Amino acid sequence: MTMKRSAGAKPVFFDEMVLPDGTNRTPYAVVAEWLSGCPRGLMRKKQDEAASIFRRLGITFAVYGREEANERLIPFDLIPRVISASEWRFLERGIEQRVRALNAFLHDIYHRQEIIRAGRIPAALINDNEAFLPEMVGFDPPRNVYSHIIGTDIVRTGENSFFVLEDNLRTPSGVSYMLENREAMMHLFPDLFSKHRVRPVERYPEMLRRTLESVAPAGCDGDPTIAVLTPGIFNSAYFEHAFLADQMGVELVQGSDLFVENGALYMRTIRGKERVDVVYRRVDDAFLDPLAFDPTSMLGVPGLFDLYRAGRVTIVNAPGTGIADDKAIYAYVPEIIEFYTGEKPILDNVPTWRCGEPESLAYVLDRLPELVVKEVHGSGGYGMLVGPAATKKEIAEFAKRLKARPSNYIAQPTLALSTCPSVTAAGFAPRHVDLRPFVLVGDRVRITPGGLTRVALKKGSLVVNSSQGGGTKDTWVLED
Repeated sequence: MTMKRSAGAKPVFFDEMVLPDGTNRTPYAVVAEWLSGCPRGLMRKKQDEAASIFRRLGITFAVYGREEANERLIPFDLIPRVISASEWRFLERGIEQRVRALNAFLHDIYHRQEIIRAGRIPAALINDNEAFLPEMVGFDPPRNVYSHIIGTDIVRTGENSFFVLEDNLRTPSGVSYMLENREAMMHLFPDLFSKHRVRPVERYPEMLRRTLESVAPAGCDGDPTIAVLTPGIFNSAYFEHAFLADQMGVELVQGSDLFVENGALYMRTIRGKERVDVVYRRVDDAFLDPLAFDPTSMLGVPGLFDLYRAGRVTIVNAPGTGIADDKAIYAYVPEIIEFYTGEKPILDNVPTWRCGEPESLAYVLDRLPELVVKEVHGSGGYGMLVGPAATKKEIAEFAKRLKARPSNYIAQPTLALSTCPSVTAAGFAPRHVDLRPFVLVGDRVRITPGGLTRVALKKGSLVVNSSQGGGTKDTWVLED
């Protein structure tokens, strides 16, 4: 199948399937041929079947702040995104370089702060940042790993142009959708899948468990006991918490299921109390331990942080990792990579203006209709302005917020995100995408081939977040 553009039209985005001359890129050759023979009725039927599968499995997410029912299915797009082996090797090298540098940065800022002494990062950007935890200063986590589970958001703008949009080093989500998307595609289109040599993703739970075991406390005797700590069923990612615990064969617990006794962490089970060595937490720092952080927290475990500092239990990801994926720090990541590795970054950052700097603020305010402005601590597509898609009224209101708290925002150019073919009501059409590969860091760095492709299903939209109307695709990394 060839998805042609109108004669003489020059694209402002990179189409991952279709070349400018109207022919198809090699990685998509089989997919394009398959699409050309797919009747629309079949795709509608398969779309309904996919929705039924996900509904039966309970794959939902919560939308906060809405009056309507807040549990929704994440839309699943049936056309896979295809990445060649050579493209993936490049991404893999860049991702590993980045996560190693960011873990080195975390160790440094909680110890000697050499990068500040060298004048590469302003001291106030670290020490006055609400994501920086003074309680972590001087502590050495097992293997000196702070962020063990990372989701690196990558966008593409050209044949060889990839940019890191965000580093998610706190409690990144989405891996369950990556796994279930693959299961769905193998079930729905086995013939198409069999025509490709696609690298597997299904070993992720096994790799996650190995990573968690590898960072058990030094005094752990025998095989470590692991638990996944969830805030509970009302959390937007609760399905994923339960899914990963089940896939790893470990317990899913809430704060009330855990307690500290005689210098150890235990969980309540039907067999009595059982010691816990590694906590994969999906609870934010502030709520982990009411004795150490927010005293009103009902989600954490009293005494957990002191136990962690004493080396009696491992918390994954470590408290205080949020400073490294803070959007104000993001602008310095290229310097962070050079400082700790002595290498130039393999993957580029998106150009970024820090609005707390007067010159940058003036530039951003003058060009709000052209830029994307984000809250430094924001996530999920909330609290941001996409200038080209905003009304004059929205821009004026956002400008007021920006002037009131300039240091709370960063701004970036509106990137022409690449597109992939997607199923729409009118047939097949290009839609903008990003990619979240999942990285595990413990005794070694493990990167699952592919990751979660998020797609902006609304025509012309650049916002891929599920909370803002986005969907997901299966991501196929091809073997050589």
